[in-house]
Amino acid sequence: MRVLVVDDDSEQRSVLQALLTSWGHHVLTAPDGEEALNAVMSERPQVMVTDLHMPKVDGFELMSRVRSDYGSLPTIVLTGFGNVDVAVETVHKFGAFWFLEKPVSSESLRVLLDRAGEQANLAADNERLRLELQQRGALGDLVGQSPLMQSLFSLIRRVAPTNACVMITGESGSGKELVARAIHSHSPRAQRPFLALNCAALPETLMESEMFGHEKGSFTGAVDRKAGALELAEGGTLFLDEIGEMPLAMQAKLLRVLEDFRFRRIGGKSELQADVRLLSATNRPPDVAIREGKLREDLYYRLNVFHIELPPLRDRSEDIPLIADSMLSRLNEKHGTRVTHLSPEASQDLMVHSWEGNVRELRNIIERAVIVAGEGPIERSHLMIKRRDQKAAKNDSQKLDVTVGMTVDEAERVLIEATLKHARNNKTRAAAVLGISAKTLHAKLRLYRLEGAEEEPEEE
Repeated sequence: MRVLVVDDDSEQRSVLQALLTSWGHHVLTAPDGEEALNAVMSERPQVMVTDLHMPKVDGFELMSRVRSDYGSLPTIVLTGFGNVDVAVETVHKFGAFWFLEKPVSSESLRVLLDRAGEQANLAADNERLRLELQQRGALGDLVGQSPLMQSLFSLIRRVAPTNACVMITGESGSGKELVARAIHSHSPRAQRPFLALNCAALPETLMESEMFGHEKGSFTGAVDRKAGALELAEGGTLFLDEIGEMPLAMQAKLLRVLEDFRFRRIGGKSELQADVRLLSATNRPPDVAIREGKLREDLYYRLNVFHIELPPLRDRSEDIPLIADSMLSRLNEKHGTRVTHLSPEASQDLMVHSWEGNVRELRNIIERAVIVAGEGPIERSHLMIKRRDQKAAKNDSQKLDVTVGMTVDEAERVLIEATLKHARNNKTRAAAVLGISAKTLHAKLRLYRLEGAEEEPEEE
């Protein structure tokens, strides 16, 4: 294990270096915090052992800057006799792993080093897992390797560290709340509350109380003071789902809050400050909601500082097997089943389905299939899917302009182009409907483009 020892006492440094080396550690040393920062940047130690009182950059500033610039680094603080209170405060304030009084007990130091190393290894494992999930196509609970989802992940990572209001649009069931949670979990507010409020599910009479809270006796039934969403989400994120369903009177009050993030409880006499990031979502096109008078245009512009459009599942059908697989472990745990994977036939059926209900519909179908299958793979027979896509494809095929005298290649081209149109130009889905590989489909489309170029008349 790489251990950095920081102490301005050269004799103490040498003793610790010899001791830790004899235990099999690779030991780096620094006489002050300034050199220690350079060592952290260049050598990336797994554990740091540091004195508190040193010239130039002391132990307090060292831990603060390491935590700010490099994240978590398990640190054992060495403190002189009588400074235990300071050391305990350091553990809490700067996130040090633990402390030891000088002269240092070698037995205690060895135990602490082993435990700090375990913490460092756990953090490294978590980071590796995060990177593996990212490479597999996951961000929080969002899953997808398609270009559409990778673009979405990029937008989330870009806006998450800011405090900007974000408007999330997309069809019902496509995962708008998952996007909001991913933004929150990748933001500096991640350790603070995330609160979701569904504007469509709340009666108009309760909306104001749920948002702002109320004082005792402020209206009939207000038997106690109640904190609203703006207070409960203090320091964190408030997600307003279906913002277009919020009553216009409440929209006007929310717009005022957005001016300076101050509000009053119902019946309250004093204003309260809200340190909250606002995210909102709607499954209706905002311009339509504005035109119909459902959404105030001025509120829309305040909430739509950054816009994220969530693609429907049918436009990224190549993600469906990955999404389904990601659901299996949680569903197995929920139902006590031992389902392992999707069969190729089941995956193909899922990929050609139209998914009007998006990911929510997919989850319901997978959950039923897990219960029916019980163990082993999910087969085609376990899926309860209405064959809408196959019927539609059959109906379309009856209208194809295929006539006697056409070659097989010409008829095949008509079928492929019609199927591609039916699949809304989604090549993965079209290939699944046709029963050919995506690679074969791409090759044929390239051939058609070349043939089309040859057929164009030459310019005179």
